[in-house]
Amino acid sequence: MDPGLGPAADIGPPPDVFHEPDTAKSDSVSLHSTGTGQTHISDSHSNTYYMRTFGHNTIDAVPNIEFYRQTAAPFGEKLTRPSLSELHDELDKVTIIRSLEEQLEAAALMAKEAKGGAVKFGWVKGVLVRCMLNIWGVMLFIRMSWIVGQAGIGLTIAIILMATLVTTITGLSTSAIATNGFVRGGGAYYLISRSLGPEFGGSIGLIFAFANAVAVAMYVVGFAETVVEMLSDVDALMTDELNDIRIVGTLTVILLLGISVAGMEWEAKAQIVLLVILLAAIANYFLGTFIPVDNKEPKGFFGYHTAILFENFGPDFREEETFFSVFAIFFPAATGILAGANISGDLADPQSAIPIGTLLAILVTGLTYVAVAVSAGSCIVRDATGDHNDTVSDTVNCTDAACTLGYDFSICKEGGCQYGLMNDFQVMSLVSYFGPLITAGIFSATLSSALASLVSAPKVFQALCKDNIYPGLGIFAKGYGKNNEPLRGYVLTFCIGLAFILIAELNIIAPIISNFFLASYALINFSVFHASLANSPGWRPSFKYYNMWVSLAGAVLCCVVMFVINWWAALVTLLIILALYIYVGYKKPDVNWGSSTQALIYNQALTHCLNLSSVEDHVKNFRPQCLVLAGYPNSRPALLQLVHSFTKNVSLMVCGHVRTVRTALSDLSQDYVRCRRWLIKKRIKAFYSPVFADNLRHGAQLLLQAVGLGRLKPNTLVMGFKNNWSDGNMRDVENYINTIHDAFDLQFGVVILRLMDGLDISHIPGQGTSKFLLPLSLTDQRLLESSQMFKKKQGKGTIDVWWLFDDGGLTLLIPYLLTNRSKWGDCRIRVFIGGKINRIDHDRRAMATLLSRFRIDFSDINVLGDINVKPKKHNKLSFKELIEPYRLKEDDMEQEAAERLKAQEPWRITDNELELYKTNRQIRLNELLKEHSSSAKLIVVSMPLARKGTVSSALYMCWLETLSKDLPPLLLVRGNHQSVLTFYS
Repeated sequence: MDPGLGPAADIGPPPDVFHEPDTAKSDSVSLHSTGTGQTHISDSHSNTYYMRTFGHNTIDAVPNIEFYRQTAAPFGEKLTRPSLSELHDELDKVTIIRSLEEQLEAAALMAKEAKGGAVKFGWVKGVLVRCMLNIWGVMLFIRMSWIVGQAGIGLTIAIILMATLVTTITGLSTSAIATNGFVRGGGAYYLISRSLGPEFGGSIGLIFAFANAVAVAMYVVGFAETVVEMLSDVDALMTDELNDIRIVGTLTVILLLGISVAGMEWEAKAQIVLLVILLAAIANYFLGTFIPVDNKEPKGFFGYHTAILFENFGPDFREEETFFSVFAIFFPAATGILAGANISGDLADPQSAIPIGTLLAILVTGLTYVAVAVSAGSCIVRDATGDHNDTVSDTVNCTDAACTLGYDFSICKEGGCQYGLMNDFQVMSLVSYFGPLITAGIFSATLSSALASLVSAPKVFQALCKDNIYPGLGIFAKGYGKNNEPLRGYVLTFCIGLAFILIAELNIIAPIISNFFLASYALINFSVFHASLANSPGWRPSFKYYNMWVSLAGAVLCCVVMFVINWWAALVTLLIILALYIYVGYKKPDVNWGSSTQALIYNQALTHCLNLSSVEDHVKNFRPQCLVLAGYPNSRPALLQLVHSFTKNVSLMVCGHVRTVRTALSDLSQDYVRCRRWLIKKRIKAFYSPVFADNLRHGAQLLLQAVGLGRLKPNTLVMGFKNNWSDGNMRDVENYINTIHDAFDLQFGVVILRLMDGLDISHIPGQGTSKFLLPLSLTDQRLLESSQMFKKKQGKGTIDVWWLFDDGGLTLLIPYLLTNRSKWGDCRIRVFIGGKINRIDHDRRAMATLLSRFRIDFSDINVLGDINVKPKKHNKLSFKELIEPYRLKEDDMEQEAAERLKAQEPWRITDNELELYKTNRQIRLNELLKEHSSSAKLIVVSMPLARKGTVSSALYMCWLETLSKDLPPLLLVRGNHQSVLTFYS
């Protein structure tokens, strides 16, 4: 069996490219993109389509944006440019033109679908509105006044600015990633996964989708609590407060689910209505601050006064609150900046919509929070009794701001007051011009946030499932309708949200959710830093207002905020991310997104290769870097699996493939991709390197000289034994033997594996798959079984090392590396050496000393004192029969005829060779191997050397055949006689 050979199709001489003269007149079709995802086709010919290129009728095409769209682009099949082989190879022009016609018809269908296609949103409705609704939230109306009371105006502004700093940096990073190419659905998951790879993206995508699902419950419960509080005020509870929250929450989430399932257009309209109510509520509050009413003064509202401003400017932390605990309460209000990015697949132009909408939303909401903090701190005192009779008397020494305004609330220092910034969560309703509108604003804030989360979670989850990062979740990838709505994701999100609504106790899960959002923000910032650091040519965002170091600072800041908010929740979040990262890294999904991780790995690999090249080799760092002539990798799996056993994570392995039958080079490229996928699927850590050559020897010469980079270059040639050598062309045998000679000339070590049943399974139908097309013969069944023998754990047994000649130690190093692996860990090394009958003990002690110096464990050392005994007569006769067809027999012909035959067939064995080079040793070694190692798991034996140009190829092949026949799996090994083992430190 000739290693490195594989079937392929012949091709003819190089063809000419189709080309028409300038004078050819023909109508043409031009394609151009409008930038909105629609393709317009101009057709001036009724039936036949041509791409017109600079006045020539040719199948070559001018640059067109449609050629660069990915295959998973929104409107199905993409338009493809003519392939290189279509332009370069001799093909049927009519067929090519018909292919172009089909493509153009498909493009026309795409354009028609685009006209009546999915609903797409601009930056206002799609991003700005969603982000503002999510950021304002219920915090604006219920908690903002309390934060001002605790931290004071100054520190409250600092808290808002700190939160805004985190969100602004994250917004800049999001904008940079979003403008670095076409953004599809998936929001934060899509941005992170395409930048940092599936490990980080898959980890964040799952927890981010889950966090949004649980956030639905948080907002709905907030809404339900407000409704139940209103019912309680009018004594209209249905059961009790807890169960009423569950009832109202369940009905609310069902209503929101109906709006979401109705489609993105209905959901967007609902968001606009909620935004109008929310803006009206905010305007209503600010209007109320300018209209003081006397009956509101006992409850702490006096209108704008400098005395109140100065009194409330500093902090007054109570009930063990601190700056960071108050910051932790406020920060969840800022976690809505990805609301627009999360529906990136539904935006008309995500590259411009996400930056403008997100950053403008951060600016508007930040200014709103600051304005509310300043206004509330300037017109409302911290404590008030609500009693009209608590006016200032002449006998009381009163210094508070309220005293200057005629009220004495000093009794509140003892506690028990229900009004003022510190005590009344509904104080904004008190201040506002029309109180019920604030309640409507609270409803609007909670429902809009819940609706945004209910839409975001399924979209992110659908994108995650489409990428098949986690097996078993693919059922949630299916979309319905013109907007590809994830209805199954909606149902799953609804179930998760409903489960937490029924619990109605979110005090424990809430900080974890905030940390999930922050972890997403941290990774978005880190993505930008990482992509900039990798300096990949593909990293060129059109948004320029970012900085890699600012993004890194943002990532660190997000991590710090996580621990500030809740340290144990931050640890839980990081542990969950780590577990998911390890899982995805272990599963190794078959995706390639051109991540910055890949770019950085390339930079590091290039740097390390260059650094290695400047360092001299040292025996302590020697590794058997193997060039394996295996042909197609799935043709000889046993050969690859055995070599992989001692090279995995230790040294280089290259699968060399010499292709002697010419095919189109495009086929070579396709075969390369297929073979690489096979290696990855089988988890064999190796490179695949095919070459075209006239024969095995020439191809091997190319591989031996050219494969590798710097110090990452093979030093050991591995081949399969040519089992069928006696049945084939002797020129192939000569090429096979000369390949071994060439390897030695280039200072390579050589390893040859022989299995009794053979190695090559390429002739078996269906090989490489789990199903076989036809019933197999007994021989093929045995061959298939032996081809998988090195894939399984070997169990207890021995690796017998016949170290007969010192080749530098490669014969001993390979079995040692094997026993360090789990598959071979139960095997023990037995060493066999040649010696004299009267020096057996001495030779055994000398070898034991050497092995102990090498720190190689062994179970036994056998000295073969009878190695020079003459072989048995019948074995000698068998060898004579083996070489008979290949002898020159020059004594039976004239000298001139003998010389002419030898020149024509240099592989023939001369009588002189048989006299000079006795072959008894090879015959005797086979007898000893059968006697001592017939039950070994693997035999490693020193390969006999043949002097180049003196020993004929046929005789050398007969030596190898005789030595290795009828034995367990056997490795013939010969190093390049440079030391690969040392006992010096």
